[in-house]
Amino acid sequence: MNIASTPIHSVLVANRGEIARRVFRTARAMGMRTVAVFVDADADAPFVREADTAVRLRDSYMNGDAVIAAAKLAGADAIHPGYGFLSENAGFARAATAAGLTWIGPSPDVIESMGDKIAAKRMAVDVGVPTLPSTEDPSADTEVGYPLLVKASAGGGGKGMRIVQSADKLTESVAAAQREALSGFGDHRVFLERYVARSRHVEIQILGDGHGNIVHLGERECSIQRRHQKIIEESPSPIVDPTMRAAMGDAALALARAMGYQSAGTVEFLVDDETREFFFLEVNTRLQVEHPVTEEVTGIDLVREQLRIAAGDSLGYDQSAITGTGHAIEARLYAEDPANDFLPATGTLVAYMPAPDPEVRWDSGVVEGSVIGVDFDPMIAKVVAHGPTRADAAGRLALALERLHLGGVTTNRDFLAATLRTPEFLAGDTTTDFIERVHPGGDAGAPDGMPRAAVIAAMWIQGANRASDEVWGFMPSNWRNGGLPPERISLGYPGIDEPITVAYRSKRDSSFTLDSGESVRVHRWSKSDIDIEINHCRCTAVVTRSNGAIHVQSDSTTVSMLIEPRFVIPGSELPPGGLIAPMPGVVLDVRCAAGDTVEAGQVLVVLEAMKMEHHISAPVDGIVTAVSIAVGEQLENGAPLLTIDDGIGDD
Repeated sequence: MNIASTPIHSVLVANRGEIARRVFRTARAMGMRTVAVFVDADADAPFVREADTAVRLRDSYMNGDAVIAAAKLAGADAIHPGYGFLSENAGFARAATAAGLTWIGPSPDVIESMGDKIAAKRMAVDVGVPTLPSTEDPSADTEVGYPLLVKASAGGGGKGMRIVQSADKLTESVAAAQREALSGFGDHRVFLERYVARSRHVEIQILGDGHGNIVHLGERECSIQRRHQKIIEESPSPIVDPTMRAAMGDAALALARAMGYQSAGTVEFLVDDETREFFFLEVNTRLQVEHPVTEEVTGIDLVREQLRIAAGDSLGYDQSAITGTGHAIEARLYAEDPANDFLPATGTLVAYMPAPDPEVRWDSGVVEGSVIGVDFDPMIAKVVAHGPTRADAAGRLALALERLHLGGVTTNRDFLAATLRTPEFLAGDTTTDFIERVHPGGDAGAPDGMPRAAVIAAMWIQGANRASDEVWGFMPSNWRNGGLPPERISLGYPGIDEPITVAYRSKRDSSFTLDSGESVRVHRWSKSDIDIEINHCRCTAVVTRSNGAIHVQSDSTTVSMLIEPRFVIPGSELPPGGLIAPMPGVVLDVRCAAGDTVEAGQVLVVLEAMKMEHHISAPVDGIVTAVSIAVGEQLENGAPLLTIDDGIGDD
């Protein structure tokens, strides 16, 4: 049935960060005013400054009544929910509509039916879409078989999800999934589903309007994941041929028609890598994080289509008009530590400067100086490359990541670039077990360019010292009438026991000689970079100095080093056998007390960070001698947890 046209003049984005900025960009291009909502933790965020009007929320982005009140206060006539938060909350969509606001998304009834993964699976069965064996009864695991997946009925993003290999692990996994689901989505229900180890996640982008028109925009593959969350996505999939694309597209459209779907949405499938069979997983009734790869390949602005559909416009094209050109790949740049099970990291982005080329798309919610805290998802940016071939897109994206000047926070940048350059990725061998199977990036340690970066850092520091010396700055560095020892600068790097010391002497021609025998000449120095020649190899390196650290852009990454002080002030040390928090978070459970005997691998502490549970286990057998935390306590990264005496060294 046709719907009346309702022009949108001002849109409120009920979200934050990069997705708020991305919606604003299209809304402004369509002549709409933009409204942001924000909490205190985001008061200085870029999206707040970029909105025409920004309304402060007293508590959280999950307070739907407050968001609707903000829309009324700012004079907005539509609400775009982004993704996450309230985007798949049918009650919020109904309340927005009841308040006279245009809801940019599918109808509340569709959101409600598809938000329940169990109900969605039933509908898929009804329209003939293949599904995996599953059960709503956690005790009926034998009907599904092992390995299986415990999944939250509501929500997504890897929360409320556990892989279970055997029956003895089921009870604890179900309980943990239920806690995460209740915390993240307000719904504790879970179900069991057959787990396919060698599989791929392939999803179909759909668009439907209020005039009965429904199309799909091809597929995206989102198989490379950590902690059940996607980190690299691409379109088209390297394994989907025209026949398979048509079959998956037809299945997605059949489901969309059964729902009467309007707006942008995604039908997700699991593909068995061996047989190429596909099975329905779920429907996401919102914009996906990875939507840019579809936009890059098809040339269709999905946010624009959402706004047009919500206003009552017809799509104006049918399936035959949808074409794809080239290949697009997206990498999610996170503040997290791949060497520590991808646990979230916090800090201030003292350096954040994308290189001007190669030209890629940066969808980012931060700028240099932004603080990555514990309140929200730690994504820094989505980086998207489009090229005529998959190899071109992968190479362009890897190079853009490598050339990003980035410092102050531990990130997965090097891991992403290494992944994109592996033979397995380039061959399209991208199943969901990719990370565990391929181990991209290898062992953590100093980058290959560390020695050269240390020389660049030392030369930049000597230049900075001379620039700030108002008395002797005109003199050549280390110039004296008599011979003196060389100047020395020591630089520390995580994982290296001893600092790297660069010793240099100034020559009469203003060049330098290192104790290693290398010759160095500084052609130009500035506060942000240095043009330097080392052993006749010349480059310009971007450099940032902040809080006792120096960040030097090398060929393939930013090398961040601590500037060692000349005089070290002793600090507090962690006692032998001490465990520390691997990330900032809240203590959910403490499963030991002083005097308890524990075994290696035994879970002692459960932390919650980013709405997910993280288990801290005993590294050795021993006796707990002290516990420094309590349930409910908010911890910083590196906070002492407890101490274990393993008995080694005792008489």
